[in-house]
Amino acid sequence: MSARTALITGGTSGIGKATARTLHDRGYRVAVTGQRQESVARAREELPDDVLVLQADVRSLSDTDRVVSEVGAQFGNLTTLFLNAGVNHPMTLEDWDEAAYDEVFAVNTKGVFFTLVKALPLLSDGASVIVTVGIGATRSLTGSSVAAGSHGAMLAMIPTLALELAPRRIRINAVSPGMTDTPMTRASIRTETEDVAGTMTAMAEHNPFGRLGTPEDVAGTVAFLASDDAAYVTGQEIVVSGGAGLAI
Repeated sequence: MSARTALITGGTSGIGKATARTLHDRGYRVAVTGQRQESVARAREELPDDVLVLQADVRSLSDTDRVVSEVGAQFGNLTTLFLNAGVNHPMTLEDWDEAAYDEVFAVNTKGVFFTLVKALPLLSDGASVIVTVGIGATRSLTGSSVAAGSHGAMLAMIPTLALELAPRRIRINAVSPGMTDTPMTRASIRTETEDVAGTMTAMAEHNPFGRLGTPEDVAGTVAFLASDDAAYVTGQEIVVSGGAGLAI
């Protein structure tokens, strides 16, 4: 696989955007998708000019078909697929309704799964698929029960998917960030308090490393999983959290 190519869903901000920069710096041809018009416009301004930026709603299978068609026309094939699109609506049990529940699973589970299904014909033999899960899928985070379930469903699929993809030497792994300083994290905190900076400082103080993660921390791990250095790694979850959640 001499020409390296990557499609990153949820790639117009935060971890996805940082990963787009990292892979581009390493010589990849990169395409990213985002749902919100403002983040798509900002990505087109801030990412390198040759990064393909597409607006798409991962919940829409027709949007996914369009993305796969355009990426196929531009790149021919994919050596990396980073399934990073996700949502979280922090709410405790009594506040959830059916619409919010359905949206979370439509993005985090259905959208991720069917993007993989539809992109499969573009994946080169020996390609790498990386799925963003997050430590909330396996550790308790108040208000994130539905997001945990939606990501946990994908995490449960990964070992089986790894075996199904193995005949083509396609690897699939999960990356699970801890609390990371992203626009989504800040927006989630803002639903609970106006003191976003103070809350993030308090969270950092509780981390064993004394800081929150950065998008670049996660991007480096994704780049490793995409590289030949991880050619024998599949069906695994790598936690990028500075040790958060390890203490009893």
